[in-house]
Amino acid sequence: MLLVSASIGLYGCSSLPAVVPDLAVRHTPVQLEGAKGTLSVTQSKAVLAKLAASGQGSDILQRHLALEEAIAGSPLTTGNDVKLLQDGPATYQAMYAAIESAQDHINMETYILEDDEVGQRFAEALMAKQRAGVQVNLIYDSVGTLGTPAEFFQKLADSGIALLEFNPVNPLTAGKDWSINQRDHRKLLIVDGRTAFLGGINISSVYSGGSFSKRAHSAQSDGLAWRDTDIQVTGPVVAELQKMFLQGWEKQKGAAAVARNYFPKPQAAGNYVVRAIAAAPDEAYSQIYGTLISAINNAETSVQITNAYFAPDPQLLEALQAAAKRGVKVTLILPSKTDSWLIFHAGRGFYTALLQAGVKIYERHGVILHAKTALIDGVWVTIGSTNLDWRSFLHNYELNAVVLGAGFASQVQAMFDKDLAKSDEITLEKWQNRALDLRFKEGFARIWSYWL
Repeated sequence: MLLVSASIGLYGCSSLPAVVPDLAVRHTPVQLEGAKGTLSVTQSKAVLAKLAASGQGSDILQRHLALEEAIAGSPLTTGNDVKLLQDGPATYQAMYAAIESAQDHINMETYILEDDEVGQRFAEALMAKQRAGVQVNLIYDSVGTLGTPAEFFQKLADSGIALLEFNPVNPLTAGKDWSINQRDHRKLLIVDGRTAFLGGINISSVYSGGSFSKRAHSAQSDGLAWRDTDIQVTGPVVAELQKMFLQGWEKQKGAAAVARNYFPKPQAAGNYVVRAIAAAPDEAYSQIYGTLISAINNAETSVQITNAYFAPDPQLLEALQAAAKRGVKVTLILPSKTDSWLIFHAGRGFYTALLQAGVKIYERHGVILHAKTALIDGVWVTIGSTNLDWRSFLHNYELNAVVLGAGFASQVQAMFDKDLAKSDEITLEKWQNRALDLRFKEGFARIWSYWL
């Protein structure tokens, strides 16, 4: 870790902020946003009381609400419906259906958009809606689409779709604010300002296989299926996601978005309380990072994390260790196979310290784990694009949603248990007896943790 710190100092880079403990101390009543605007304190208390009554005690829920309110800059909204989507097939099917139903506009943001079977199907669906008079606006990351031919995007542009290449790799087309290290890692699809999808899934055929089948293989005959998680949301929170998309479009200085009804009158769609949280490297600190650290620091019973790329900074590492030491059951499900050699071994370099603190570590077998989820105290869930590494917290534009209440949390718990059943536990004794070559790889990879 000293080498990592030295490299940070050498290059004069920014560091992750300390989350001030006082942020958890807040006595102002939590107020919710609904379809008709801000709820009164009394109305908000009634919603939260009903939410708490469905599962865990109200004191745990209120504590998490209070600390979130102190950190996140986006409103806590009620009246939402949230659908949990596991793996590519289910997620893509729901996305296709939403695209097909579009009447006014489609806003899409993705890191990877490949020119393969899945990418082409999305392209055809989007072009068909554009030809039908539905305005399609697409943001794609320049690095994430390096392997996608220019002809693919030209075809989309020719159909009338508005395209925005995020931070172009070519400095001649990027302008004076060129920053190749800042990437758009968000995954977001919004249809008519009423339905939104977000999570970890890119647009690629590697996600075309289900990860829970007996033989979980992707479209590539010799490849493993990719295990990922998304959510589909409807209700007032979609307007917050829409703001985040349009702000990103404006920040990248794209052509003015074609006028459409981007903010239809909000309608209640369900009973879930949701907060959308975006993070960007040019902000004072990552609200996603701050919210997660505070949730872990204030956890009372359990912390259950599933994450694809795990290379924690010192504060996150300390938060996980401290939670386990004070009696919180901390369980991590991490990959056993990966598409990133360096980040995989960098993360494994922290296993000993975590295991010694009492953290339970499992590695998911039979798939490429790409999900990014956390479940805390049976009431607090976050799902999104954010990995637990320096890149996500410092260099990437990321997007997560926090869903509160035991109802949705129980679904995530069932998903976590299902993954746990297909994972191998890493015990301290087993880990201390690992091969010398693995130790060397871990040490080498940790040098580069900040940059991965």
